[in-house]
Formats: sequence, C-alpha cells, structure tokens
Amino acid sequence: LLVTCGFASSVHAESTAAKSGNWSDKATWAAGAVPAQGEVVTIPTGSEVVLDVSPPALNGMTISGKLSFADNSDLALNIEWIMVHGELEIGTEAKPFTHNATITLTDNVKDEQLMGMGDRGIMLSGGTLNMHGTRSNSWTKLSTTATAGAASIEVLNAEQWKVGDEIVLASTDFDPRQAERRSIAAISGNTITLDKELDYMHFGAITFDVDERGEVGLLTRNIKVQASEDAAETFFGGHIMAMVTSKMYVDGVELNRMGQNLELARYPIHWHLVGDTGKGQYIKNAAIHDTFNRCVTVHGTNKLRIENNVTYNTVGHCFFMEDGIESGNEFVKNLAIQTKCHPTMECIPNNLAANGEIDGDRRAIREASFSGEHTLLPSDNTASSYWITNPDNSYIDNVAAGSDSIGFWFSLPMHPQGAFMGSEDSLNTWPRRIPLRKFSGNVAHSNFDGFMIDRHIDEDNTFGLASLPLLPLVDPTDLESEVLETHFENLTAYKNRNGGLWGRGDLYVYSNAKFADNAIGMTHSTGTFGSERFTSRLVDSLVVGETDNIGTPATPEEKAYGRSLPKRLIPDFPIRGYEFYDYRHEVVNTTFVNYQD
Repeated sequence: LLVTCGFASSVHAESTAAKSGNWSDKATWAAGAVPAQGEVVTIPTGSEVVLDVSPPALNGMTISGKLSFADNSDLALNIEWIMVHGELEIGTEAKPFTHNATITLTDNVKDEQLMGMGDRGIMLSGGTLNMHGTRSNSWTKLSTTATAGAASIEVLNAEQWKVGDEIVLASTDFDPRQAERRSIAAISGNTITLDKELDYMHFGAITFDVDERGEVGLLTRNIKVQASEDAAETFFGGHIMAMVTSKMYVDGVELNRMGQNLELARYPIHWHLVGDTGKGQYIKNAAIHDTFNRCVTVHGTNKLRIENNVTYNTVGHCFFMEDGIESGNEFVKNLAIQTKCHPTMECIPNNLAANGEIDGDRRAIREASFSGEHTLLPSDNTASSYWITNPDNSYIDNVAAGSDSIGFWFSLPMHPQGAFMGSEDSLNTWPRRIPLRKFSGNVAHSNFDGFMIDRHIDEDNTFGLASLPLLPLVDPTDLESEVLETHFENLTAYKNRNGGLWGRGDLYVYSNAKFADNAIGMTHSTGTFGSERFTSRLVDSLVVGETDNIGTPATPEEKAYGRSLPKRLIPDFPIRGYEFYDYRHEVVNTTFVNYQD
C-alpha cells in the first residue's frame, strides 16, 4: 500500500486531466489518452471535465475541479470510490438530468481508507454534490382496495410513472412483511398493471373516517447510485458522506444496496458535522431501498430539508438523527416501508410486549438486545423508521409504514452524545428540556409500536422502559423556569401490533388524533408525578376499535374471527382504545367507536 495525504490506496496507474474538456477527448488528458480500465483519475483544481461517454471500470477518482455528466445519452460509471473536493454534478436544480445515469460502486480493492471516510463511497471533503433527476412523484396511495390475487391496482396519482418502473405497496395489515414489490407492466391513467399478482390484500379506503389507504412508493429514478451486486451477499454497500464545509443537493435519485452493515458513519447518505452550513441543502424525491445501514443520517448538521423520499427494505433506524445536537432540520412527507433490525435476522427488541408474546427470560432478552452483536447500536434491535434525538426539528406529514419495531421514536439523550459528548456545546444543550418545534400530520401503521415518546437513550446507547421525559422549559438550562405545553397534532396510527402511541411526560396535548385497529390505541403516563396542572390531553380525536380493514386472516383463530389480529400468539388479547396511569389525564370531545363491551 502507498500511504499519502492521510489515506491509504493501492498503487494503480493514474490519469490526470490537463485542461477542461470532454472525457472522450484525448487532448483533455495529460497523457494524451483517455483513462483506461483500472486507472485512478484526478481532475485538478481549475479543470472542468464533462463525462460524455461511459468509461471502462475505474479504481477511483479525485475531483478537485469539476466533473459533470453530459445530458446527451445514458451514462454509466463503474468505480471503486470518488473523492470530491470540488464538484460532482449530474443535473442541477434549474436543469435536471433527463437521461439515465448510473454510478456503481465496486469493491475489487478491499479495505481502502480515504481521509477517514472509508471505502466504496462518494466522499465529500469540502466538495459539492449536485444530483437532480426528473422524478418528483415519489409516492401515492391506493384509490380502491387491491385484493389478494389482483393483477392491477388503482392509485390516486401515477403521474411520471412508466412501464418498467419498480414500485412497492406498503402493508396495510399488522404484518410489515406484507409489503410487496412489483414492476409496472402497463399503465393507463391511474390504473397500473403489475408484472405479478399480489399475494396480499392492500386496503384502499377511508373507513370510519380514518384514512387507511395503502401507500404505493416509486423505487425507480433516472439517476442511480448503487453498490455492485456482491453487496447483497456481503452487506457491505456503497455510501455517500459529506464532511465539514461540504454541500449536497440531491433530488430525484435512487440509492440501492447502500450502507455498510455494522460500520459507523457508513450510511446511504450522511451529513457529518456540517453544522449550520446545512441550511439550503437537501435530499428530496429520492428512493432509498435494499440498504444495509440506515437511510438518511443527519449528524451534527442543522437546517436540512429531507422531503418526499421513499425508503424500503432498510436496516436499522432509518431517518436517523445521530447525537441529539441537531436542530432546525425539516422532515416532510417521507415514506418509510419495511424497516428491519438486521439484513436477515429477526429483531431482539427491548419493549413492553404483552405476557405470552415473549418466550424466555426478559432479563436475558434485554442483555441480548443490547449486546451489539448483530446491530450497530443497542437500540437498533428495536429499530425505528424515524429516530428523533432532539425535539427542535420538524416532522410533518411523514409515514412509518411497517417497522419491525417502532414507527416514530423520540429517544432523547440528557445531553448530546457521540462526537459531542462532554463538549461545552453538549453540556449546554438539553434535548429533554427543549420545546418541540413541529410534529404534525404523521402516520404510523403496521409497526409494533406506532409512536413512542419515552425510553430515552442513555450514554451507553441503551435505554430503560421508563425514563425522565421530554419536559420543555422556557429556559432549558434552568430547571426552575416555566414548563411549556408540548403539542402533537393530527397524528394517525392504525394496524399497530402493540400500541398506536405510547407517551410519558406532562403537559402533552394530542389534538385531532386518529387511532384505529391497534391492539392498544393510546397509553400515557406522567413523568413528573403530578407536579404540573395536567399530564396529557386527548382532544377532538377519534379512536376506533375495528374498521372495515379486515386484513388478511391467516391463522385458524383469525379465520374463525374473520379478520387479522394484532397479537397472533394471544388471539383473545383484549383490544382497547385508551389507557392512562398516574395523575391527571383528560379526554376532551373524543369519540370511541366499534369496541366490544
């Protein structure tokens, strides 16, 4: 290995741009020849190279100038890694890329380490990533119920979708594995003919005034970044990482086989310690699927926009806020389908499952859950689609459609952890005392628990089943300052195998909530043991025991009853709408419908 400039790289032939120009022009290159297979390419500062052909497979590229993709034809770039100090551009916000562009990250040279950012990635050190594709209609909903065996579906909006595109139908039952991937064989308006019949029913109606129409996500984009197929066996995928002073503007991109399982900081797309310069940066209209380590990671970065993205078949906490110091980020209208704890193994969650659901000693299960043997963090064995470690961020109109464990999880550290632990910034930041910026319109279905506002993370990344709560103060640094109300608005939770919502804290107001078809609609407990004027309020809400969505009955008990059940191991589990304990809870102008006496 040749070690230079803080990174190690295998020795390969090199090709350096001598001036700006087209990739295919020999005159662009210092050696008078275009880069050959296996070479490492350098584009120096001041040079702008336009990729106008698909080159042979390369062993790496350092961009200190600029590389842009010519929008004249489909292009493919097979490469071990790309280091960006300058700019990599495939379309711009003003002029999206209209052809197909595919970057495939290979791993023929093992264990390269580039500037502390690992291997097999697009890695930005002070650089800019501009990727803008043509697709913006990331997901829609069914307009009618699709029965098991159906060869076509009706959706609300199939604009921009094409024959050959890959789509995924979210589960609308208790089992998240009822999500189904299909290709579009034909399309006429909003009628989509599938390449294969459906195995499960997918509900497509508003029932008892609860919108349980199943989501349909588009997984295909005209710009794709992927790892080569070997990653499906090794779980060592590609990654995109932006370091301090870097910038990423990503729109309409597909990320496939990305993330490196059990590796810190190797995620499909990752803002790493970018700070307030995150303002104006974004990932939107993307499809992130079949990944091995999270989906979108926001670490030490503020003011990002994460909007209208679809994720499917992913591992670990999906939309991941890492240390608890992050603020001002906006998560809007994202759809997360089938969030898993491990690529192939079942979760070992630490939760309050009912007696009869857990086989074994609870203490031993907790130790196995937190062991870190098969998960990146102990909490990844209780994986969530949205992992929220600081309330000073906005979550609006997002959907958690089928996590093996939790949909939305507020798991707030006492002080920011990880890279910030013990720093002055960390010691002056109190996530459990900071007001909630905005949490509205979010939907959680087909999870174990839909919304979890408890079980806050400890310094060792474990958590208890009860913890000091989110209790916002006017001055978070002064425990004697006034306690503020926390408002959760327009939440919907249905078909969750345990709870639609579990909350612990005081002065929490839930308004216009809808809970339906859950084992338990809502449970709430105090955090301050009666010192505030009320603990929780459920206002102007609707709680439905059983809707017209009967699911897909499979067990003898379910078939006899005529509908799927939230707890198959406890078929006679008494479903209930609302629970509370400890001190003053109020239910105001709320309707309970279709529960048996």
